[in-house]
Amino acid sequence: MDNVYVKRDPSGEIVAIGREPEPGMAEEVAFGDPGVQRFLDPSRGAEPEAVAEALQRSDAELVRVVEDLAHLLIEKGVIKFTELPTAAQRKLLDRRRLRRDRKALDLIGGADDNGGDHFMP
Repeated sequence: MDNVYVKRDPSGEIVAIGREPEPGMAEEVAFGDPGVQRFLDPSRGAEPEAVAEALQRSDAELVRVVEDLAHLLIEKGVIKFTELPTAAQRKLLDRRRLRRDRKALDLIGGADDNGGDHFMP
């Protein structure tokens, strides 16, 4: 693969790559282009702390995906909650309780999604 087609954002950073030109992705660049390589491996050249921080953020996001996936499989009847290991059951129940408690606190405190307070200017 010598060349690829890219789509750029307004700042010029690559946001999509393809083997064939597509609408909005007609610029042809060399596969070895630094921008292409940065898109394919965002951690390249980054400080170890930045990579660790990105992994930690990704882990937190992935935990929510796995949690939602478990609930979906249970709702669809693919698996039964009781078939999960006891530790997994406990963790899912704890997270559900924490999420419910947080939601209740948000309603009482009047905070909006941006952390603002509806009752205080």
